[in-house]
Amino acid sequence: MVRGGNEMINIATAPLDRLSDAEWEKLCDHCGRCCLIKLENEQTSEIFYTNVICRQYDIEKGLCGAYPERKERVPGCIVIRQFGNEIYSQLPETCAYRLRYNNKPLPEWHPLLTGNTKKMQQAMIYVSERVVSEQSIHEEQFEDHIVDDIM
Repeated sequence: MVRGGNEMINIATAPLDRLSDAEWEKLCDHCGRCCLIKLENEQTSEIFYTNVICRQYDIEKGLCGAYPERKERVPGCIVIRQFGNEIYSQLPETCAYRLRYNNKPLPEWHPLLTGNTKKMQQAMIYVSERVVSEQSIHEEQFEDHIVDDIM
């Protein structure tokens, strides 16, 4: 629970529009799934995930290496809170923002509920050990890295 104004807010259950910026950031589990390069079939609008991750993602740390200035460094980077409601359906099904937008509970492995990332690691939610950096793959080879599921 976190104090929000004069009331206590449970970040794990509060509506997204009631979260402060700091609370919003705590809701993110830092899995890296939203940093995966996605390809779109222009004819069908179908989205395909790859195992290629944004060049700004620090694979060893499992975090964005340019988080505060990510939008400036990667113009296509999506800042979820600045988007409209249509963005939530495009996020991974395990994403806390998508789950909370749809009034669903966080998964039992979520760090807000467990106090650490141990269960999250056991659930294979992190992508860091299963990806390659965008820097090491030529853009024309991205199609060769499409994965069947989001990892």
